[in-house]
Amino acid sequence: MKALITGGTGTLGRLVVPRLQNAGFDVRILSRSSRGSAEGIEFVTGDLATGQGSFAAVEGTELILHLAGTGKGDEDKARHLVRAASRNGTRHLIYMSVVGADRIPVKSWIDRAMFGYFASKFAAERIVADSGLPWSTLRATQFQQSMLLLVEQLAKLPLIPAPAGWRFQPIDAGEVADRLVELALGTPSGLVPELGGPRAYEMAELISTYLHARGKHRLVVPVWTPGKAARVFRSGANLAPNRAVGRDTWEDVLEERVISLTESALRA
Repeated sequence: MKALITGGTGTLGRLVVPRLQNAGFDVRILSRSSRGSAEGIEFVTGDLATGQGSFAAVEGTELILHLAGTGKGDEDKARHLVRAASRNGTRHLIYMSVVGADRIPVKSWIDRAMFGYFASKFAAERIVADSGLPWSTLRATQFQQSMLLLVEQLAKLPLIPAPAGWRFQPIDAGEVADRLVELALGTPSGLVPELGGPRAYEMAELISTYLHARGKHRLVVPVWTPGKAARVFRSGANLAPNRAVGRDTWEDVLEERVISLTESALRA
């Protein structure tokens, strides 16, 4: 079976691709830049934001995993992909969304500036659900790998802002990738149970534990965030306490990162 992956070179996509190959799929990746082929992967050039190349990308595919996502415009990308997949007769479209997409209201410009990602994801969800295609949608909490990159950037500042009351439930992207492959091997299931990390953390806690693990000292300053969406976010709308199924903890990620950095320093 041939599978098309959007976002195949991203944090999640890089983990999904080899898992799909091991499961017996022929993998094609839609990319905005020409990449040729590598390790049995076929690359096709296109841009879902405009729809350019989308029909050629889906041609001959039975499965599509739509993993590409940005802070805005996800609904346009989903619309272009759905149009092409419908013409192709794709048998299963899997969409990767985020926990809280349906719960965080985005009305004002302040809300859009901070939480437009959630609204864009939810709009794309509805396009997939209304497409007439056989579909599955998986929502997950924030990836540990993405949170680590964010915290590492914040740790470079002399004063680190931490939105007061914001909590996150980071999950290993590899565990999400495993679940996506399970869905790929199964039948279209609509909106499936969410995936959440093993526990929730205050943003300040994520930062302070990272600083401690790295032996760094910075002042973490709580910052109040205005708006209705921020208030709902503080209530835990982005969390999945009843689906805390992730195995690896934030502390596990920090330990692996410190070991990796130490080994790199010893080799230098």
